[in-house]
Amino acid sequence: MPTKVIAVANQKGGVGKTTTAVNLAACLAALGQRVLLVDIDPQANATSGVGLPKTEGASSYRALLGEGTLADHILPTAFERLAIVPSEVDLCGAEIELSRLENHLHRLKQALQPVRDAGKHDLIVIDCAPSLGILTLNAFAAADALLVPLQCEYYALEGISMIHRVLGQVRDSGVNPHLELLGVVMTMFDGRTRLSQQVLSEVREHFGDKVFETVIPRTTRLAEAPSHGQPIIHYDKYSAGAAAYEVLAQEVLERLKLK
Repeated sequence: MPTKVIAVANQKGGVGKTTTAVNLAACLAALGQRVLLVDIDPQANATSGVGLPKTEGASSYRALLGEGTLADHILPTAFERLAIVPSEVDLCGAEIELSRLENHLHRLKQALQPVRDAGKHDLIVIDCAPSLGILTLNAFAAADALLVPLQCEYYALEGISMIHRVLGQVRDSGVNPHLELLGVVMTMFDGRTRLSQQVLSEVREHFGDKVFETVIPRTTRLAEAPSHGQPIIHYDKYSAGAAAYEVLAQEVLERLKLK
């Protein structure tokens, strides 16, 4: 099977995007998939979330500019079958630099192609910045599928309509006509509140089976895990958050027909 690329994106911050990218990648690896996590968010939270320091020169920055290869920046993590291309704050400069280059929206796709061809990874998960800038659009151009984390609150629906519009533009403009919406995952769900229940049912009404069955609960353990540099299944494997991401990973494999 060719390597599949999933972009995890939402232009709104604080919706559990990086939490989802890191924990989904870790759970997919635990299920036997060889996973490469690509952190293209200059905040580098996915990098620290798997226990790696934010190191100058370690990111995909140079490879995106056509200097060297992306494979040179792949690092192992402490977790079996999970590797990462880390990020760093310098990646902020890539937004400006890339805009001046030819094929500026296809730079990540071009950099990833030799990695895909090498066949060392079954899945590549891209953690995007919380914006719809050039780096995120590069992820959309490089991906086979888009996964959108959505917080259980009312502004969430505005975010998803924006993503939907951009998804349509990416397809229609020819940047990536094959990009599919893999699904919407509801995060920070609190079953005790009416608001969470209402938002969930509204999103399900709006997007039907594009919404994953699994909802990610709002839990303290999930919030603590990144500060320990561990995905939730390694930090507290018996927690509600770990269980939710394990089930989400199985759903993702089913949707990608890898199960």
